[in-house]
Amino acid sequence: MALLEQWHSIAYNEKMDKGELKRFWDDYFKLETSVYEKLLEHPDEVVEGTVKELAERFGLDIMPMTGFLDGINDSLVTPNPIEEMEEDTHVSLAFDKERLYKNMVDAKADWLYELPQWEKIFDEEKRKELYLEQKKSGTIVKEEKIYPNDPCPCGSGKKYKKCCGRGK
Repeated sequence: MALLEQWHSIAYNEKMDKGELKRFWDDYFKLETSVYEKLLEHPDEVVEGTVKELAERFGLDIMPMTGFLDGINDSLVTPNPIEEMEEDTHVSLAFDKERLYKNMVDAKADWLYELPQWEKIFDEEKRKELYLEQKKSGTIVKEEKIYPNDPCPCGSGKKYKKCCGRGK
């Protein structure tokens, strides 16, 4: 069984009780945070190696490392082959800084996008800009409905029903 399948069977185990699941994710988020703190200290350093080597480098077991690789994959310059990944698969953690920040915002992971290491990467203005860009990208804006007796949006001064709203 590929590592990702094993990770999913553990992390999304429906048989685990809620307290156990909460403890699992709390522990995982602490490990994840420590890896991000180290990566963000040197954001331009390309970190790569086998899954096992990276797990050892960051002081993780294989499964949490697999979860980390799954989580960061959409933020990488070149995604890793996570579907068929094994312990000896060579992977890279070269991430796109803006994409990573936005993905953290999208995941509502404030404990990650508020890490102090981001302050050295982006100034406050840039972080706000990226935050707002990401939030707006998921916002659906409905067009305002035009009713027959409303003024026509073309600016003619006529009612919509007598102008552009007329069925031809």
